[in-house]
Amino acid sequence: MEGKLKVMLTTEGTYPFHQGGVSTWCDILVNRLSAVEFIVYSITMNPFVTQKFRLPADSTLYAVPLWGTEEPSEHLSVPFPHTYQQKLETGDQPVREHFLPLFTAMIEELIAEVKNPYRFADILLGLYLYFERYEYKATFKNEQVWAHYKKMILKAASDKRTGLSQPDIYGLVQSLGWVYRFFNIVNTPIPPVHVAHSSAAAFCGIPCILAKKLNQTPYMLTEHGIYLREQYLSLSNRGYSTFMSKFLIRMIHSITSVNYAFADQVSPVCQYNMRWEHQFGVSKRRIDVIYNGIDTEVFKEAPPRRPGAPVMVMVARVDPIKDIKTFMEAARIVLDLQPDAKFIVYGSVSVPAYYEECVELQKQLKLGNAFIFAGHATQMAAAYQSGDIIVLSSISEAFPYSVVEAMMTGKPVVATDVGGISEALGDAGILVEPRNPQALAEGMLAYIGNPELRAEIGREGRERALGYFTLDRVLELHLKSYIKLATRAEERVLSTTAGAKETQPAREEAAPRLMQEEAIREAERHGKSGSLREAIAMYRQALAAMPDSPQAPYILTELAMLHNRLGEYDEALAELTRCEIMLALTADRRIG
Repeated sequence: MEGKLKVMLTTEGTYPFHQGGVSTWCDILVNRLSAVEFIVYSITMNPFVTQKFRLPADSTLYAVPLWGTEEPSEHLSVPFPHTYQQKLETGDQPVREHFLPLFTAMIEELIAEVKNPYRFADILLGLYLYFERYEYKATFKNEQVWAHYKKMILKAASDKRTGLSQPDIYGLVQSLGWVYRFFNIVNTPIPPVHVAHSSAAAFCGIPCILAKKLNQTPYMLTEHGIYLREQYLSLSNRGYSTFMSKFLIRMIHSITSVNYAFADQVSPVCQYNMRWEHQFGVSKRRIDVIYNGIDTEVFKEAPPRRPGAPVMVMVARVDPIKDIKTFMEAARIVLDLQPDAKFIVYGSVSVPAYYEECVELQKQLKLGNAFIFAGHATQMAAAYQSGDIIVLSSISEAFPYSVVEAMMTGKPVVATDVGGISEALGDAGILVEPRNPQALAEGMLAYIGNPELRAEIGREGRERALGYFTLDRVLELHLKSYIKLATRAEERVLSTTAGAKETQPAREEAAPRLMQEEAIREAERHGKSGSLREAIAMYRQALAAMPDSPQAPYILTELAMLHNRLGEYDEALAELTRCEIMLALTADRRIG
């Protein structure tokens, strides 16, 4: 390698156009790793977003909007005559002979229950090469494509074995629209780099997979959360038809599977995420955990607060996933015993309807001015320092910055035991079960009545944060990963002119797999007919047939969706929790 190391960092709905934990992490890498020249490939929802982060002078930004454009090539610096010539060449014959075979294979993969990521990667490469010559919009708008798609989907939906319900015309149009918009990514050139690095096992991983297929570029995947799980959790709030929900989640399953299959190094931000990654077939040798890091110059140890009313602070956006309502209910319990206590939530409103529900609950609980929604804090360190105790009541997390930032300022933490929070806290904090206001209140009261304990735990938390979660450590581990991957890739190129072909995972034994597939088909048949209880029973039978199957997360989240349809929201969350427990046991067996 000559000159700086070149890394393509791909993002989706985050850096450099939106604030948040992932964007903070990206900005740290891009601006602090001076030995690396970053090419930021940012997938955005539309072209009208405002850039929130400034990139270094030697960095390059590729912004790829999925919606909000008339022409799919608007984001490309391509001369109009070239695009016009592409349109002229994109006639019925090339669409029929070159595009439709690729399109057919892609749709088959997207709607398939069992995924083949190696075939899917070949399809993505074929589409990329096709759109180097032919125009994207002219291809998809060709009447042959719509007719072929409609025929494929209706035929698949008529086959009960596929588990797809019959779509209405809106579902057909919308699902093809998703394909058209999301896969505009393959219409964007891939820059030559030493390492491709995706910030999620999502659509932003497609450029990294193409880079690997085209140029043997090593692929590093960071996971802050588990993309597929997060999409399942949010799906019930979207109001889609059964067909559209199934189509979308299977498409996302295809995307996550191909990311996991092709990543040379998977770096979750906590051990907790490994459970899911193991279950999706990522071998232990490819996983290297790199925890998030905090700037010790910004988050300094807080000076002692003056004696007075105890103040509990939460730094979190107002969102159902943060479960602010449980914090409010716990606050009521604390106030009954400690009437002068104060509670402050620093964070922007991401779900306005949920905020309105919180305001109404505030009135019902008669919290008054004791509970304050303070909005987004521009000085984060000051927000933590304004409290005696930091609280987090989330029902789902990966590895939240707020916990580590609180520890770095020397504040004691009371948090729900979800995701990677226990990894962050260790013994330097109090963990309680989620959605339990009484337990959360007891955790706060334990610190309120014992200032010496608060100080001791605060010191222990800061020492732990300094040992594991500093920026220097994060930057060092990422730079080492980049160098390691780039060096190995260079050695492979020198030793052979063709990359070694990826070996597919060993097939599952036939009998249990057939039993599981049959149970899944029966479950889907019951679900389609409205027999939701019977469907739940059959999905559980499918799990019993192959408890360690790669399809287990899919089955358990299908169970969660069925409970959602029945209005049993607690049971839906419980199914996801059971899935995590099962993944933990599986991971423990493999590690042991």
